[in-house]
Amino acid sequence: METERRRIVVRPYRAGDRDEVLALAPRLTEGVAAWREAGAVAEAVVGWVTGSLERAARGDAGVFVAECDGRVAGFVTVTVRAHFTGQLDGYIGELAVAPDATGRGAGRALVAAAEGWARDRGLENVVLETGAANRQALGFYRALGYVAEEVRLRRPVGAPGPAVREPLG
Repeated sequence: METERRRIVVRPYRAGDRDEVLALAPRLTEGVAAWREAGAVAEAVVGWVTGSLERAARGDAGVFVAECDGRVAGFVTVTVRAHFTGQLDGYIGELAVAPDATGRGAGRALVAAAEGWARDRGLENVVLETGAANRQALGFYRALGYVAEEVRLRRPVGAPGPAVREPLG
């Protein structure tokens, strides 16, 4: 028996969505480098999301939710960020989709909402960051036409133990 594909609706965030949005925050810990302390990462992502919700309440950011069957199935946050050149870009700070909504178009629809938010403000680009180890997110963004613009490199110094070697590129 074929399962009916449930409709996903993207709409602006409402204060009543807060608990469901925060419940999705742990999805943002996926793909974080293994050498980062997991507890600190989990605490940081809740802080990011909470900060984005506060900025949106002041009108300084946009937050959109994907709703399916009366529940929040994902969310995206977007704000304005200055590039080092001074050019202003739309910046996707967080995008998280519930595991059972992954692959059903919620992520694409949320990114489209964030891009629309940026376009409505006269911005020419939307930028975002994701972990280098988050292969699923990297593939998702590539499929949407996003390309790498800058690369942040890391090398541990001063800590005893073997160096972690991964090829560049």
